[in-house]
Amino acid sequence: MMNWSTRFPEPIPLPDGGQLRTLQDAGAYITKLPKQTHDSEPWQNAMHVLIQAADHGGPIEFARLGMMQALWPKGTPVYHSVDKDPKWRNRYTPVRDR
Repeated sequence: MMNWSTRFPEPIPLPDGGQLRTLQDAGAYITKLPKQTHDSEPWQNAMHVLIQAADHGGPIEFARLGMMQALWPKGTPVYHSVDKDPKWRNRYTPVRDR
């Protein structure tokens, strides 16, 4: 069974250049976050999977992925319609319209 000193298969890179090597490092990192950040959904999920791995034998890879998703959010994707994008407008003429 795992505990808080269990090491991640690969260290988790931090935005400031540091690394998280153990479940304990990750838990300490989360607890040092500002309250508003700490209480956000990605960080709550990360803490949940860390606790599952350390205290209940959950998959350590889930803990690693939860931390990665909280540390490196992808943001909201922006989708553009080809019909509304000026660079595509009038560029191609369908065969039926030639």
